[in-house]
Amino acid sequence: MRSLRSAAAVTVCALGVATAIAVPAMVDDGGDGDSKGGVRQPHTVRTGAEAAAADSCRDPEASLRPSSASGPAIKRIKNREVNGHKLNKLIAGVDQNSYRWGYRDPATGDLTGFDIDLVRAIADDIFGDPDAVIFRTIPTSQRIKALQQGKVDVVVRTMTINCDRIKDVAFSTAYFQAGQQVLVPDDSSITGYNKTLRGKKVCTAQGSTAEAELDKPDTGAEHLGAIKVKPVPNQLDCLVRLQLGQVDAVITDNALAAGQAAQDPSVKLVGSRFTDEFYGVAMNKDDDDLVRRVNKVLENYRQGGAGSPWMQAYQKWLAKDFSTAQENPTPPAPEYKD
Repeated sequence: MRSLRSAAAVTVCALGVATAIAVPAMVDDGGDGDSKGGVRQPHTVRTGAEAAAADSCRDPEASLRPSSASGPAIKRIKNREVNGHKLNKLIAGVDQNSYRWGYRDPATGDLTGFDIDLVRAIADDIFGDPDAVIFRTIPTSQRIKALQQGKVDVVVRTMTINCDRIKDVAFSTAYFQAGQQVLVPDDSSITGYNKTLRGKKVCTAQGSTAEAELDKPDTGAEHLGAIKVKPVPNQLDCLVRLQLGQVDAVITDNALAAGQAAQDPSVKLVGSRFTDEFYGVAMNKDDDDLVRRVNKVLENYRQGGAGSPWMQAYQKWLAKDFSTAQENPTPPAPEYKD
């Protein structure tokens, strides 16, 4: 029987960091090419009038070509004022509850993690200062709305690029590859995303790709005989339910689940990932110049092989806990539209 003491301790820790950060009111509103330096070479996605619709769904990871030029979005961010004073900050939507990705260091109270490092790299490029950031914590279900309403400039929050989302927001090129996997108690009989989920209660976050997978008629919860419980606002809420014995399994990104398993030894990842997904920086659909600027940042972030900023961040935050979930720790090759 798994330890309720360890589960309760993590539950208290998780609930203890659920307060959002206050933010000042806003104004104005590859391809499989040859490897080089640990990064596969960029893959150009050919688009045209005849194939535009198909390409938009076949290659949702294809983004605008990088540029360091300052257009309307960059100028808006740089000139934004609050109470008559220039803010001089990038406003970023992030998580504060995803261990190793975006979470509060218990010793300092500072937001840290792989996604946080990337936000700071973007701020450094725009303002010349990695600390020129206001972090705004947002739940999984509010990521798109926060961009559409102009509450944040970017969302860097383990957000998967997919065909549904590119209808509502713009994405950078991919900066990480992950996939859906099953998280269960260490004494569970569930072996993966298969028929061992029959009759089991399964938790997902609202608006997540995991929820979309469970809703698929041919391969989802109904097909497997699983019981999909009401989705929660954040994927960490699923971990809490799992720890309390309210659900039998959690479906989430293996990148997130690996961190959760590292926090709590009473849970484990089972089976293999059953999807291939790519994280991107999300932005408002109208902010083309910001998308290009972020893609330029990512170009630099990937370069340098083992000494690249990407690999340094991976080694710092993910290598220890993610080794079993990530076989090839290199950044995805960027894909670009013509």
